Amino acid sequence: MTATRTPEAGDYQARHALVRPGPLRRRALRWRTLRWLTLRWRTLHWLTLGWLTLRWPVAVVRTARPRQWPKNLLVFAAPLAAGSLGRPDGLSHALVAAAAFCCASVAVYFVNDVVDAERDRRHPRKRHRPVAAGELPPAHAVALAVACAAVALAAGPAISAPLLAAAVGGYLAMSFGYSLAGKHIPVAELIFVASGFLLRVLGGAAATHVPPSAWFLAVCSLGALGVAIAKRYTELVSLGAAAIRHRPVMRWYRPGLLRLAQWAAACGMIASYLAWAAGQPGEDMAWHLASALPLVAALLRFAALTAGRTAAAVEDLLTRDRPMLACELAWLGLFVAGI
Repeated sequence: MTATRTPEAGDYQARHALVRPGPLRRRALRWRTLRWLTLRWRTLHWLTLGWLTLRWPVAVVRTARPRQWPKNLLVFAAPLAAGSLGRPDGLSHALVAAAAFCCASVAVYFVNDVVDAERDRRHPRKRHRPVAAGELPPAHAVALAVACAAVALAAGPAISAPLLAAAVGGYLAMSFGYSLAGKHIPVAELIFVASGFLLRVLGGAAATHVPPSAWFLAVCSLGALGVAIAKRYTELVSLGAAAIRHRPVMRWYRPGLLRLAQWAAACGMIASYLAWAAGQPGEDMAWHLASALPLVAALLRFAALTAGRTAAAVEDLLTRDRPMLACELAWLGLFVAGI
């Protein structure tokens, strides 16, 4: 008798054929799997290589702090007040001065991050800086600082303005001195910070050959000092005891005294501004005196913004708050009208 295949046996054999493919099918499956893994590995390799290639320039740009570069617009203060931007080479020389101080400030940021790397790692926000986070080697940061400093110092001779080179050199010397030792001296470190702003003003005056008045320099000095004091006050109030661990000089400061000093600097700035405006000739005096009103409003708004705890940097309060921007634009409009 011949054996007959039942439907169950046929179904079993069919299922068995699907589960256990033949040698050629197994080889094809292995080849497809290997090819899929190879393509995925190559994709991951190129993505990783691309990220590592972009990581260094991104770290350099972050360390250069482009958000801080608007500070260097102070070089336009003296030529704008004197109405010399329209003179031959006035605007171009002012732009060269702004570029020089941008390079100088970038050099200072690189050196400062290298010096403060260990301390920044313990700070809740600054620990993400590229040098502190290990994204930018300290040797690279120092080399870039030297290159930026050389470019900044060359700007003065390039436009035949040796006093600009002197202002940039003074800024670099004072800033490096602050990073290495000056930041640990109470009160003096505030003067170091304020002097950086004043040297920008003097650099712009030197580049455009404008002799600034004493009252004008007093306005700029007191305004810069007020901003420096406000930075220390907000840091002390926001971080508390942690501020002392990050910045040891903070142990010498008290919030009440810092707040009083900020108000004193603001009052001195307004008095100096009125004295400067009263000395302007003809109809210019009326416009400049009127511009003191939005300036007072801006200082009051700034005092209100820095009165309590804030996670934002003081520089951001000056450039991102809408009421502050409205006061600044109103002041600028009246100021320009008096030129």
